[in-house]
Amino acid sequence: MLRSNTTDSIPGGVPLSVDFNNPEDYLIFIFQLLFATTTVLVAGPVVVSILCTRTLYIQNRFIFMLNTSICDTLVGFSVYYLGLFDVQEGFPSRNGTYNLLPSLLGVNMMTFLFAQFDRYFAVCHPFAYARLITRRVVISVNVYCWLHVYTQSIVVQFLPLSKAVQLYVFSIVSLQVIVVTKVVMTIKLFVVARYQLDRDPPSAEKDNNKESLRIIIFAVISFLLLWGPSFVNIVLRLLIGRGLVFRNEATNLFANMARFNAVVTSVVYMWGSPALRRALVRTVWGRVCPICKKTR
Repeated sequence: MLRSNTTDSIPGGVPLSVDFNNPEDYLIFIFQLLFATTTVLVAGPVVVSILCTRTLYIQNRFIFMLNTSICDTLVGFSVYYLGLFDVQEGFPSRNGTYNLLPSLLGVNMMTFLFAQFDRYFAVCHPFAYARLITRRVVISVNVYCWLHVYTQSIVVQFLPLSKAVQLYVFSIVSLQVIVVTKVVMTIKLFVVARYQLDRDPPSAEKDNNKESLRIIIFAVISFLLLWGPSFVNIVLRLLIGRGLVFRNEATNLFANMARFNAVVTSVVYMWGSPALRRALVRTVWGRVCPICKKTR
């Protein structure tokens, strides 16, 4: 039987995240509204540009970028609920989404991990990569990220509370392994970008590899830096019963930092890829703002 995700029965619907009794309440509410809108307007066009540009979506690295950008866009939409209403995810939850919306960060984390392996083998083992890692394989890996995270999230809801908490703790431990792996892979990719590619002769493939490595390294570092405080706080609360407790998701500084990845990642993609910037101007911003198309 599906467990309740609220600790109190509140008549009349879900209240807002703040009560507007203090000036900071207005700032929190306005920030969440602007944050949600900015995320959708930054990450959404990246999704549209990749889908509408064949030269981009036929490349494996852009499929990973597409998957994370879809997650980021959904994160933006999720803030309209998590940030504007009185919601508390986790155990116990209040007016929560059965942890379905926060799980988007888990999809992003797994996608980044597979993208790191993809770039490592593409650069260090190009012949085996070209033969084995087809577009179908990459798409299947990205679909697996969604299935793995959300299958686990759904199963948790049908378990007894004690078992659900145990599975939740196990998922946190698994995330620690993923985080360590991501750190190791980031170091390896930096070494590859710094030493191996510098020895290769100039070519279009070398430029593409350097660009893709630069993007994934910066994206993963920003992801770990912004998501790390939330991760540490959760671990402290689970292991030793200490850590910061916030009133709801809107006032949860660490959760807001983690969700801010949705904006930073898309900005890193646009900064690191001239091809993506040209596609954005042609398919999205050039249509919205003709002046941008003339000055590109």
